[in-house]
Amino acid sequence: MSRLLIKNADSIVTCDTKDRIMQHQSILIEGSKIISIGTIPEDKDAQVIDAKGMFIYPGLVNTHHHVLQAFSRNIPEIQSSELFDWLLYLYNIWEKVNPDYIYYSSMVAMAEFVKYGGTTLFDHHFAFPKGIGKNIIDRQFEAAKSLGLRFHAGRGCFTRGKKEGGLPPNELVETLDEVLDDSLRLVENFHDPEEFSMRQVALAPCSPFSVSSEVMIQSARLARDKKVRLHTHLAETLDEEKYCLEVYGKRPLAWAESCEWVGPDVWYAHGIHFTDEEIDLLSRTKTGVAHCPVSNMKLSSGIAKIPQMLEKKVPVGLALDGCGSNDASNLLADLRIAYLLHRLSSSTKAPTGYEILKLATVGSAAILGRSDIGSIEVGKAADLFMIDINKLEFVGGLSDPASFLGTVGYSRPVDMTIINGKIVFRKGRLTGIDEEAIKSKAAKQVAKVYGTM
Repeated sequence: MSRLLIKNADSIVTCDTKDRIMQHQSILIEGSKIISIGTIPEDKDAQVIDAKGMFIYPGLVNTHHHVLQAFSRNIPEIQSSELFDWLLYLYNIWEKVNPDYIYYSSMVAMAEFVKYGGTTLFDHHFAFPKGIGKNIIDRQFEAAKSLGLRFHAGRGCFTRGKKEGGLPPNELVETLDEVLDDSLRLVENFHDPEEFSMRQVALAPCSPFSVSSEVMIQSARLARDKKVRLHTHLAETLDEEKYCLEVYGKRPLAWAESCEWVGPDVWYAHGIHFTDEEIDLLSRTKTGVAHCPVSNMKLSSGIAKIPQMLEKKVPVGLALDGCGSNDASNLLADLRIAYLLHRLSSSTKAPTGYEILKLATVGSAAILGRSDIGSIEVGKAADLFMIDINKLEFVGGLSDPASFLGTVGYSRPVDMTIINGKIVFRKGRLTGIDEEAIKSKAAKQVAKVYGTM
């Protein structure tokens, strides 16, 4: 079994239960697992990496993304739009999704994520145009495997189109049976619940304004029968809240609860407009929230009550949200943005830079139901990244390695990303793919999409 010895790191920020920061220590990895941390003797059988001048952190875990949006970023017509108008424009692009589109958009977004210290990514895919088959998420798993990325797929759907009073075009609407049959297929073919799993599946009907209550209820029952998790958008905007009151006669969370969508196996994207009483319900039921600060800012959706959620012990993880409402797949950058956003809105009640880092690591891992990732500890998966802090611009800013990513920030690709014990990114290059070839083919896909609009 392969062994990797990372020697003499300036600081190892473990994010473990003791919040240990280990200085001038080493990490020994065997296969996919961390087997020792501390003062480690030379190991003639190990590949050695000199980490002098480096800070080491647990790999970042993203709890909500839409990688199909890699091909719908930076569009002038919707730069100032809010969610509903933004969606109505983009549905026209997402009607063009097919297996090749999703493979290359996944490659673009996932590659960026890995380059900025990302090691586990959850993607919420919902666009299944009529007549193109159902093997779209299959291609996402293919892309993730080639990059060496730990990937969780959310099988989303639209079942309430414009004809049924929803927002999406009916070209993207599926039947209940189509959704349940493909959800079951994906779980049976791809979901691996074992320790250090590289691929998992969640059931993820899209949002209150794009699905029926019936698909929510049946997805919840199928997920619990198959022991997989549940995910959807909820409480993202006031327009959504108004829609739920008009259509369901209930606020978004009350509707979700009536559909059997609360509990420790459920997490919502955004969760901006929860009331104090609703946050108490999330706390009691251990229902989680994926916090998407950049997307929420760009779409002017609001600021989630993250300090209050953390005080109430609501499970919270950090998330990018889609490339189209983030314009990037760089969770490393979002650490600093999240820290500053809550400092502005909550002052002394805001999470510290280190607490934001923990949301993006152990917090996000817990949201995904993982106890084997998210921190640098003996027995955990060897998922981590390293950054070179021996640079002129960082002089005077290194006294708190735990908060460094939130306060000072690191705005460039990391020096190394390791996932499941394997080096997947090092010194500016991905190790699993031919970047130039993928870039060329992805650009042709983009040209094809926009050339037919």
